[in-house]
Amino acid sequence: MKQVISSLDWIGELGNTAFDAIDNDIILFEKMPRESRTDYPFKIDVTTVIICLKGKMEGVINLKSYKAESPCFTVILPDQILEHNYISEDFSGLFIVMSKKFTDSLMPSAQDRLPLFLSVQDNPAVPLNEDELTAMVAYFQMLQRIVKLQDHSSRLEVVRHLTLAFFYGAAYQFHPQSENKKKSHQELLVEKFLSLVQSHYKQQRGLDFYADKLFLTPKHLSKVMKESTGKSASDWIDDYVILEAKALLKSTNMTVQQISDELNFSEQSFFGKYFKRVVGLSPREYKGK
Repeated sequence: MKQVISSLDWIGELGNTAFDAIDNDIILFEKMPRESRTDYPFKIDVTTVIICLKGKMEGVINLKSYKAESPCFTVILPDQILEHNYISEDFSGLFIVMSKKFTDSLMPSAQDRLPLFLSVQDNPAVPLNEDELTAMVAYFQMLQRIVKLQDHSSRLEVVRHLTLAFFYGAAYQFHPQSENKKKSHQELLVEKFLSLVQSHYKQQRGLDFYADKLFLTPKHLSKVMKESTGKSASDWIDDYVILEAKALLKSTNMTVQQISDELNFSEQSFFGKYFKRVVGLSPREYKGK
């Protein structure tokens, strides 16, 4: 199978925009490339931190809407699927892009990463007060100074420690918001179902699998999801499968057959019928659109 590629080759996308980088491990820049391909869902293979100084942007990350309005910071994680819906003309920000290899080296233990990453998935955009924004900008500038020191033999290690400190600070910022909000039994059930779908949608498209995991009947699970979200449980499963398929069709070099295999369809024809039923176009028509 051909290797999946990120839709955003950050170095290539930056074009004439000034940036500082250490290989592909960490890239810093201060201007969003306006010509970025954001008119379709794309799968990202890097961690991206955006410190929003002015303006706002809106979009969808893994089917969850988000709104980032200055001053705030936004974190997008590897393997998430991003859709930009709106970026204001006056938008300005500071951008930190980190390779998956680099972020994995910061917190090698999944247990260390999980609380922060779960919070980020729940709420990718966090508002900042004036003091918090000043601290974020200071962190970016410190990081930028180190990255610029090309003759510094240990600059990647220094950057790693600075970034780790930033993540711990970000975790502190995220958690009070998530911990202070008490959730109802129904909200927790919705979260558990969506978490299961995110983990298993490539292998399991049947409602029975998820209902069994949650010790519910398929009928009751669908009723809860419809009442809470406006969409049935089956629709949510379809949405995750189709979102992945769209991202792979538009932002990778994979063939339709390879995508069909990636999503565990027994035949390419079954994948084509499934995709057309939900999207209204065949995979090839969507890819060429």
